[in-house]
Amino acid sequence: MQPVQEPVNDRQIHTGLQHSIIRATQPNCLPLDNVTLPQKLKQAGYSTHMVGKWHLGFYKRGCLPTRRGFDSFFGSLLGSGDYYSHYKCEGPGVCGYDLYEGEEAAWEQDRGLYSTLMYTQKAIRILANHNPSKPLFLYLAYQAVHSPLQVPTRYLERYKGIVNPHRRKYAAMVSCLDEAIRNLTLALKRYHYYDNTVIVYSSDNGGQPLVGGSNWPLRGSKATLWEGGIRAVGFVHSPLLVKKGTKCRSLVHITDWFPTLVTLGEGTLDENLNLDGYDVWEAISEGLPSPRQDILHNIDPIYVKAKNGSWKAGYGLWNTAVQAALRVGHWKLLTGVPGYSDWVPPQTFNTQRLTLRWHNERVRWDRGKSLWLFNITSDPYERVDLSQRYPHVVKKMLMRLVQYNKTAVRVRYPAKDLRSNPQYNGGVWGPWYKDEIGDRYNNLLTNHLTSREGWNRKSQG
Repeated sequence: MQPVQEPVNDRQIHTGLQHSIIRATQPNCLPLDNVTLPQKLKQAGYSTHMVGKWHLGFYKRGCLPTRRGFDSFFGSLLGSGDYYSHYKCEGPGVCGYDLYEGEEAAWEQDRGLYSTLMYTQKAIRILANHNPSKPLFLYLAYQAVHSPLQVPTRYLERYKGIVNPHRRKYAAMVSCLDEAIRNLTLALKRYHYYDNTVIVYSSDNGGQPLVGGSNWPLRGSKATLWEGGIRAVGFVHSPLLVKKGTKCRSLVHITDWFPTLVTLGEGTLDENLNLDGYDVWEAISEGLPSPRQDILHNIDPIYVKAKNGSWKAGYGLWNTAVQAALRVGHWKLLTGVPGYSDWVPPQTFNTQRLTLRWHNERVRWDRGKSLWLFNITSDPYERVDLSQRYPHVVKKMLMRLVQYNKTAVRVRYPAKDLRSNPQYNGGVWGPWYKDEIGDRYNNLLTNHLTSREGWNRKSQG
């Protein structure tokens, strides 16, 4: 079985990771009491291997992939870095090497190879060295396509007609990634895995138009709660699919991969896991209705507050200054500041800066707003706000937000720890906590910072 994004089983509000990402310098990681997908598949008899980008925290060794269910790990601990040198800087004087084999820096494995090609070669070697008659879970998290935009020259040549340099590199990087998936699929066939394999191919968020990405005609960009930021491209490919070549139009959330793949792999789901996800295999494979009726995109209590948000705007049910987004059936509700809200056509032929674009898509009517309602089925582009027309729908969805918020845990977003600097760790990004005292200090600091931000879940819910 092959990749799913970020192997966790809970939505953000139940992990404390609902605000931004885990920074390289933060003493933070996926909570250690969260059961992961590879852990459950190991219990079911699978060999579990990870290649690529981790980005779930590494401040102590217990956070590393090999401590979270993977038999082997080859890749990077951070969210991005140089595709060739595997170095990453988090600021002046805060730079380090980020390529790992297991729990140690992979200096000897590093040949300066472009990461997409390097990760593919590693994944194929795993397939070649494993017995295909025994269960295998391979999580392959490519670095591409992500800034910095880098790609071997031979892939650029076919896109000479694209004037915009960011878009040209982006297209070339996607072509390299496509070729990698082809080579991996051929290897699955060559080593006799293919007939009993499920391939899940998924992105983790929308594109960033500033560096070549495009979500057009959807609204917004990466790191926003508009459809352009949260819709992810993906497909499932397998000889085991009952209905092939079809589109699944049901609601599917990242949390659904956990129960779906554990069940498919004949693992067991403990009742005390309190999963947010659903088994959606029948919806994907047979076209049956999805058991999922709603998606909580997020509630982020410490994101910048909407200046015009208020309890009054939320009918006394919800403070609309808080950033949140919820999908129920056809409806989508947003509150607070959802993020960059423009519609950006692909910058294919335009070399001007985004502020000097030729199109006329930028809108001003949502200035001062803190609540929106859209029918995503009929208006996936989020152009027609229906919040004034359907106040009863708004109230029902606000009540649903309140219910979700009552189950949220405190945000885990600790301050930067100067001990994380690679210069104190042999020039390598890696675990820097050595004892439990650091954990206690981290917890106290996290509680202080989140309280200082004015977060009080009881007052919100």
